[in-house]
Amino acid sequence: MKRQLVVFLAILAIITGCTKKEPTRTSGTDTIDNITYYSTTYYTFGFLFSGAKLVKTYPAPGPDITLYVNIDNTTPRLTLQSNNLNPSFSKLGDYPDAASAQSAFENLKTVPDVQWVDMADPILNNQVWIYKTGSGNYAKIRIISTVNETRSSIPYGECTFQWFYQADGSTTFTGK
Repeated sequence: MKRQLVVFLAILAIITGCTKKEPTRTSGTDTIDNITYYSTTYYTFGFLFSGAKLVKTYPAPGPDITLYVNIDNTTPRLTLQSNNLNPSFSKLGDYPDAASAQSAFENLKTVPDVQWVDMADPILNNQVWIYKTGSGNYAKIRIISTVNETRSSIPYGECTFQWFYQADGSTTFTGK
């Protein structure tokens, strides 16, 4: 009995000792779209920078940003929207090609004094945006590619973006 207890405790120590929690990533490339799902309520998926993952818009708290296809005029356009009820976006610039946008993204080391707007509108390939979360942290975003089309008579949007999240709340983007 004593021997079984020792063996059990040794196995338990090995199992719990080997569990390694990976740190949440602070940068990457991800894709969001505007597909609506239904279970007990309607929801879409957006992106949460602090969790570095796609999350449902329902239940709260939801994602930092969601993709919306704005059809209020003749040409539908894609916008990024926040859920924090504050002006949270600032466009750093539109760039003629991916290399120029990548260079601007990489060279953005601090958040400049900018004018904040309610949504990133419109979003297009090769743009760089700064996003301010509701908790006061910052992310820089490079729009890599977008899809803006009609699928089964429904406006469909998709955005692939590169991002870097400054989790400590400072205005300096450190690290890679």
